[in-house]
Amino acid sequence: MIGGPLSDDSALNRSGSTRDATPRPAFDAETPLARLLAGNQRFVAGKPRFGHHVDAPGARTTQHRPWACVVGCLDSRVPPEAVLDQDFGSVVVVRTGGHVLDEAGIGSVEFAVSVFEVPLVLVLGHQYCGAVTSAVRALDGGDHPGGAVGRLVDDIAAAIDPTDDPAHRVDRAIDRHVARTVSVLSELASTRDRIAAGTLEIVGARYQIDTGRVTVLG
Repeated sequence: MIGGPLSDDSALNRSGSTRDATPRPAFDAETPLARLLAGNQRFVAGKPRFGHHVDAPGARTTQHRPWACVVGCLDSRVPPEAVLDQDFGSVVVVRTGGHVLDEAGIGSVEFAVSVFEVPLVLVLGHQYCGAVTSAVRALDGGDHPGGAVGRLVDDIAAAIDPTDDPAHRVDRAIDRHVARTVSVLSELASTRDRIAAGTLEIVGARYQIDTGRVTVLG
């Protein structure tokens, strides 16, 4: 069984464990993904189940027992809880520009995997990603942004193939960047053994802004 609750006032109990006597339903590595995709189907159909009301039961509980972690972009058009139609307490979300992960981002994923013991990490890229578009333009035009924004461009640059058809370069870079993020997360010390044991799956997906649909990649 996969467990690991957190209370609202303490991450660890006195024994150093986050487990308590309240069981959480056991999920295999594929069931959480099916639940997220089913939620996206409801979203696309215009029939979402969850409205995120503050007085909903999931918003007022002391138990935090998420069953998936979504790593996504900060783009305001792609709020994971909405496009995957999930209720309070279902998913933990890590969002940065172009889902580029620094130590804090990776640490957040490791926390979700090690403490919450989520069986799924979904890396969600998206159509019209501004961070990827900026990286492509920087490489094509030689106009590299300064400061921390340049860090985003440098990370994404490895996913850009200058031999791609210019008309499809951004879209292909988006998908490659998702695949690279999946690879990075899959090689963490905190994830490798769980993946090998079949208790964790790390999956890449793409959100189409034109249609609202999420498609699993690879």
